[in-house]
Amino acid sequence: MWGAKVFAVATLAVIFAGAATTFAQTYSVLYNFNPNVSGPLQGVLAQGRDANLYGTTLFRYGIFRFTPTGTPTPLDNGTPFAGWGVTLGIDGNFYGAAQFGGTHTCGSGSCGILFKMTQGGVVTTFHDFTGLSDGAYPYYPPIEGSDGNFYGMTQFGGNTAACALSGVVGGGVVYKITPAGTFTTLHKFNGADGCFPQGELVQGRDGNFYGTTFGAGCPSTCGDGTIFRVSATGSFKVLHYFNIVGGPQKPSGPLIQASDGNLYGTAQFGGNAQTSGGTVFKMTPSGTVTVIHNFPGTSGDGIFPIAGVAQATDGNLYGTTQQGGTGTCHGGPNSCGTLFRMSLAGANYVVLHNFTGTTGASPDVPLFQHTNGSLYGGTHFDGTNSDGVFYRLSAGLHAFVSLMTLSGKAGQTVEILGQGLTGTTSVKFGSGAATFTVVSDTYMTAVVPATGTTANATLATPSGPLVSSKVFRVIPTIASFTPTSGKIGTSVIITGTGLTQTSKVTFGGITATTFTINLATKVMATVPNGAKTGKIGITTPGGIATSAGTFRVTPVISGFNPTSGAPGTSVVITGSGLRQTTKVTFGGIAATTFTVNSDTKVTATVPPGAVTGKIAITTPGGTATSVASFTVI
Repeated sequence: MWGAKVFAVATLAVIFAGAATTFAQTYSVLYNFNPNVSGPLQGVLAQGRDANLYGTTLFRYGIFRFTPTGTPTPLDNGTPFAGWGVTLGIDGNFYGAAQFGGTHTCGSGSCGILFKMTQGGVVTTFHDFTGLSDGAYPYYPPIEGSDGNFYGMTQFGGNTAACALSGVVGGGVVYKITPAGTFTTLHKFNGADGCFPQGELVQGRDGNFYGTTFGAGCPSTCGDGTIFRVSATGSFKVLHYFNIVGGPQKPSGPLIQASDGNLYGTAQFGGNAQTSGGTVFKMTPSGTVTVIHNFPGTSGDGIFPIAGVAQATDGNLYGTTQQGGTGTCHGGPNSCGTLFRMSLAGANYVVLHNFTGTTGASPDVPLFQHTNGSLYGGTHFDGTNSDGVFYRLSAGLHAFVSLMTLSGKAGQTVEILGQGLTGTTSVKFGSGAATFTVVSDTYMTAVVPATGTTANATLATPSGPLVSSKVFRVIPTIASFTPTSGKIGTSVIITGTGLTQTSKVTFGGITATTFTINLATKVMATVPNGAKTGKIGITTPGGIATSAGTFRVTPVISGFNPTSGAPGTSVVITGSGLRQTTKVTFGGIAATTFTVNSDTKVTATVPPGAVTGKIAITTPGGTATSVASFTVI
């Protein structure tokens, strides 16, 4: 039996600044861990298709399942060693990282493993780390990328000379692993670009992955960590170096990409000149970092945030500090930690709960919002058995649905998690109605419709509408276009899917000034002045679609001046579609000298040997021939 379940409830009345509505914040201890059985929680939580929460514990190396009300079921207590949480894959299995375990030795212990677990708790090893080029001691589970592969980091290893610690050579790696288990090292940290990555990767809307390192990073001052970007193929760039003096130090916990497109995270130490208790920071995708909250060294705000922040469905950021606050626990007064909320701008900061020992101490599990609207987390210490607690914060937020993938093309199947799904009568992606299959009351699938638009998904259920917590990006596609060639001013019909929100059409990279959205599957555009022979592109909020085929911009000669002349005469040829001119002929004889002045003008020199006849211009789009003949004198 697991330790006895105890409920400790603290209710706070909090008023959002500028709002008239009062929301009750209810903190509840759902479970007290027992050191003789398992605990405390460690790493990230994941919601399964059954609406239960899954995670791992530090001691006795357990994997557990919790109902949303706190009823625990142990699933495994031996396969993962020091697990750091799990991620739900689109195949319904959970994928996790265990810091120790495996068959290879690193220092005084084993190097760690990646594991896969079924919903029923059957665990298999997914990858056995060697401590060499594949890294060692994986920190947090891998995440599933939009390409279906898994991406993660190890805290040590990589077999580089820099950052060696405890007999393990290297400061960690970024890796990719396919569902079949094929492992690829994408990047080895070398000290100058960071050491000892901590937290979980996050995939941005641009398709790249973002993460942090806890140490090193040396442009001029160094040692306090980095924020980096890495592509699915391993293209790596440091976006920000954390300085030793002033500003955030030692980023810790996962990054998130919020609804405004920026990345948010926490630094365990540092702050401005008056503070030293850590920070919450914001970073633009290009790397500009702004501190939005400084935790004073002595304050009821709390100190040492180590678990990142979560953006809930009210748009605010929620997080925890490991110490500080007003509670008393095993560490003494003002040492138990806090649970806080703030806006994306850092405004309206408020402590929602001061941990007290009885309600747990030193929260270090990243907050997770369940589709019932509540936030869940865990503490490392205290509670009834002094081994940490599993808790819930009910902040008055509505139930929602969670999409397993956040972008896709028409025809793609999207998995949806939630509750009360039985009896669903409609699913829409933006304004487009989707076909769907309700698998259970907590899990269903839907097919992205050709008429879908980039927006939140909405479900009509017997208990009322449910809206997805995040926007789904409908990726546009171009299936065909007709005609396949034409001069400037030609009307071209482009067919595809997801075209309702078209904001831009290009021909060879040149923007069309006139286009009409006829249907979600059809756009009519006019070939613009200056258009080049090349691909047709369509831009929507969901992305950019590029045609497989090439549209040929056919050149036109409308006139030339003078109309006669001897070899060596300079002739100005006017028309359209002339920007890509590769050849000019006079009576079939190629000019050796010509200049493309613009899309509507080419200046050519009558070549030696030219004969009276038509002037012709050749481009990648074809050949234009003048109506009149040029007379060679």
